[in-house]
Amino acid sequence: MQDLGRAALALAFGLVVYAAVGGGLGAYTRRRRLVASARNALFASFGATAVAAIVLLNAFRTRDFSFAYVAEHSSKALPFPYVYTAFWGGQEGSLLLWLLVLTVVGSAAVAFNRRLTTEVLPWTVPVLGGVASFFALLLVFVASPFATQVAPADGAGLNPSLQNPYMMIHPPLLYLGYVGLTIPFAFAAGALLSGRFDERWIVATRRWTILAWTALGIGILLGAKWAYEEVGWGGYYAWDPVENAALMPWLAATAYLHSVMVQEKKNMLRVWNATLVAGAFCLSIFGTFLTRSGLINSIHSFAQSPIGAWFLGFIALAATFSTVLIIWRLPLLRARTKLESLASREAAFLYNNLLLVAFTLTVLWGVAFPLLSDAVRGEAVTVGPPYYDFFLKVFGLPLLLLMGIGPLVAWRRTSLRALGETVLGPALAALGVGVILIALGAGSSTAGLLAYTFSAFALAAIVLEFARGTRARKALGAPSWWSAFSGLVARNRRRYGGYVVHAAVVLLAIGVAGSSAYGATKIQRFRPGDTMHIRGYELTYLDSVQRRAANHLELRARIAVTQNGKSAGTIMAGKNTYFAEQQTSNEVAIKHDWLRAQDLFVIGDEFKFGKGDTVKAVYLKVLVKPLVNLIWLAGFVFLLGSVITLWPDAREQRRLAARTEPGPVPATP
Repeated sequence: MQDLGRAALALAFGLVVYAAVGGGLGAYTRRRRLVASARNALFASFGATAVAAIVLLNAFRTRDFSFAYVAEHSSKALPFPYVYTAFWGGQEGSLLLWLLVLTVVGSAAVAFNRRLTTEVLPWTVPVLGGVASFFALLLVFVASPFATQVAPADGAGLNPSLQNPYMMIHPPLLYLGYVGLTIPFAFAAGALLSGRFDERWIVATRRWTILAWTALGIGILLGAKWAYEEVGWGGYYAWDPVENAALMPWLAATAYLHSVMVQEKKNMLRVWNATLVAGAFCLSIFGTFLTRSGLINSIHSFAQSPIGAWFLGFIALAATFSTVLIIWRLPLLRARTKLESLASREAAFLYNNLLLVAFTLTVLWGVAFPLLSDAVRGEAVTVGPPYYDFFLKVFGLPLLLLMGIGPLVAWRRTSLRALGETVLGPALAALGVGVILIALGAGSSTAGLLAYTFSAFALAAIVLEFARGTRARKALGAPSWWSAFSGLVARNRRRYGGYVVHAAVVLLAIGVAGSSAYGATKIQRFRPGDTMHIRGYELTYLDSVQRRAANHLELRARIAVTQNGKSAGTIMAGKNTYFAEQQTSNEVAIKHDWLRAQDLFVIGDEFKFGKGDTVKAVYLKVLVKPLVNLIWLAGFVFLLGSVITLWPDAREQRRLAARTEPGPVPATP
């Protein structure tokens, strides 16, 4: 079976190299048969990669420890669902997953856009083939998942932190996001190479870009939820380099999705769009480098590996290729339309982009500085959360404000008087929220107060936009308010789906501000019967229990909880000790209070044993996290907005297809 897996990867490597080289030659010489064969080679590479993936999955299913990779990341006692998620539990499997997703998404994007991009597509296939060639080369020559060994009696097991339901979804979503950003990059590069940088490539990749952006965003939130429940430290985002590795391409893609609307509407920001789409792709590769190089300390990263040098080389190659291509096509990219007013929707999009790009570069510098310091001075200087928190406030608060102002500003130009009249309602709502919060004693955190106030302004602006549009459709003869509202959304899904996404970001901002600025924490040593009081909760330590599970030993502290004098049940917090992995993990207890939108979060920090392995005392760390549940609610709202935006709109598709109908392409038989 190892031979079959290696042969499938070798075949995939040959096919994608042919798609890159043969496809490039065919596009340059305009030979249709060569272009078609390169496209078919890309399709076939998915089949070959799928065979390799099936071989590896079957090896995990059968616990075939003659596969070195299976022995390193699985064991006989590993529970059923995680037998398969161990596929991406290590470096080689993650690379195979990347190649698998790239070949299937790339093939699908090419197949669905075969007619729409006649001139661009012949150049797009070689770019996709070139990216796939890099990952196939690593799998064939550098980090093969099909290395063999004499089968041991049992495997080493899977990292305990990965034995979590969220880790069954989080990595594939991140990979779909990372790899999905290759699609707009490949089509943009194809458009530049072909000299046809009009709206056609945007139409071809819009939904693929939104899909990748959505997957990356949901993946980040699921990772935060995993960190909140599994890592056992009381937070959900620590500005870890690998967490930032996913955030940076998402921010760049967010800027791109905003500015591309200006190109469609006003034929502006072409250089911005080409730069942003290339930057998002390079940042996705940089994120992969951070995870796999072993140069950073992170619970997400793999061990020290020579593969990091390969990624650095590929990042340098991709950045150089993109830069040369953009400079070469600058005369084509320069827009003839100029910005008419600083008080216009185009200007609002530009301000939005400047803030997003500035924040992305700030995060990039924070991630890269320790690596540069270590390389130059031999000493890695740590960049901690205070650095990122400061710039999150500097760039995040104005972005919240812009989310409210942007939809209210007209295209081309808006008079200050008209703008003042439009924002008056949301501004009064925000002012009222601010006054109420100060009266309730929430003014202790200036940043938190501003976040709440700006969030109220943005939410009020979104509600105003929906109300005005619904009222206008009802006045035009809609039979009911519901039909007016649903018709409004159905006729402009991108616009109103985007507003729903903005509402999700506002909920996220409120949740982050509340849990960060207004939480409470206590640490206490407990003996049986001892109690703790915190924010209306009373916790009483009862005893500790141990029990054996399939592949680990559980140790839990039983704690009775009373909230405002009423019994709220019993919770259990402690640790798991894994046998094969020989590791210990925190297993926290979380009690959700949905009515007050807060969590009681308990960590079994340390257990003190007496005679006979009985627990005589336990140290508990207890946190109250207000509004943290809004972060997870924001994920559902974000997904809803993305689905609305992605939902097919036949009217819009016909209009855009007619506007970007391709012309004839000279060809050599």
